[in-house]
Amino acid sequence: MGSNDLLVPGVLDSIPEMRELRHRIHAHPELAYEEFRTADLVAERLAAWGYRVHRGLGGTGVVGTLKKGSGAKAIGLRADMDALPIHETTGLPYASTIAGKMHACGHDGHTATLLAAAKHLASQGRYDGTLNLIFQPAEEGLGGAKKMIEDGLFEQFPCDAIFAFHNMPGYPVGRFGMLPGPFMASSDTVIVKVKGKGGHGSAPHMTVDAVLVASHIVIALQSVVSRNVDPRQMAVVSVGAIHAGSAPNVIADSAEMKITVRAYDPEVRALLKTRITEIVEGQARVLGAAAEIDYQWRYPALHNDPAMTAYAADVVRDWLGEDALVPGMQPLTGSEDFAFMLEKRPGCYLTIGNGDGEGGCMVHNPGYDFNDAILPIGASYWVKLVERFLA
Repeated sequence: MGSNDLLVPGVLDSIPEMRELRHRIHAHPELAYEEFRTADLVAERLAAWGYRVHRGLGGTGVVGTLKKGSGAKAIGLRADMDALPIHETTGLPYASTIAGKMHACGHDGHTATLLAAAKHLASQGRYDGTLNLIFQPAEEGLGGAKKMIEDGLFEQFPCDAIFAFHNMPGYPVGRFGMLPGPFMASSDTVIVKVKGKGGHGSAPHMTVDAVLVASHIVIALQSVVSRNVDPRQMAVVSVGAIHAGSAPNVIADSAEMKITVRAYDPEVRALLKTRITEIVEGQARVLGAAAEIDYQWRYPALHNDPAMTAYAADVVRDWLGEDALVPGMQPLTGSEDFAFMLEKRPGCYLTIGNGDGEGGCMVHNPGYDFNDAILPIGASYWVKLVERFLA
């Protein structure tokens, strides 16, 4: 990112305030559906700047609306607010004050960035239409976006298009990444409970070893991606945990497996469920055991609307030039519940580089911190996007 001369002056003026606000949120992290303090802060700021504030969608969600002029178009910008159950080790002056909770994904920065844009757009924004600012709870695995939609988000606050961003460690500060079509993977969780027959380790012939059955299932699952999925498609099946047994001389009567499943294509996603279910049940049956399968459909794949993604990229090009876009951007295998919103409205989810040096620590890491250097970049981008969309 080049000179501050390219940033929106009014946004730059508010950055010290927004940096302090971001640090305050960071020091008081709140987990999914517990974002009461953060929501209070967001609502208070929005109301002070003249936004009509609605609370309660998704439990702790906040929506700020500001209409200017007589334009019929409406745009939605979304920021997530929740933290993670991780113990922070950064040692920063504003580090988490709550043991076992921290903003390890940068949602404090996403919230502060959108608030910085909100302040400028309220006082100096040049647009004709309706601006909907969506501050969402529970992005981290509990589907806050889906809950807001079920509570009537788009019925109460219609949007012609919606946008959101995530900071991206490992990319230069302020470098924008986006792709049309599938940009992030679906994410499903499978909990398998194997039920065998326990016994003494000295008499295995009198048992049905749940550990052995689980082991066969793990090996057999490796054939799903390698032999059932078209090699031109992306799929992930990873067994992340197995819990069974308590002693070396006791054969376990049960075992629990936890599996994550990911794909870009809905048909591949459905195929994975079919094959995983068949393999788990088949392996258990062959070895004399039974298996209970809890297949949890969680986040769909995130698909960016091609027209809105081209629009979002053009804003970057016209503002900062082609070099500000990540060359050869590839889809990400992480997941994001903004996918639920993109199923309902056209839009684009994009990334902004968090730094490839000191800011390069990956998210969901106890040593991570959002890079304050991208606060004015992200906020300036939101301003330019809104003013262009609602011109």
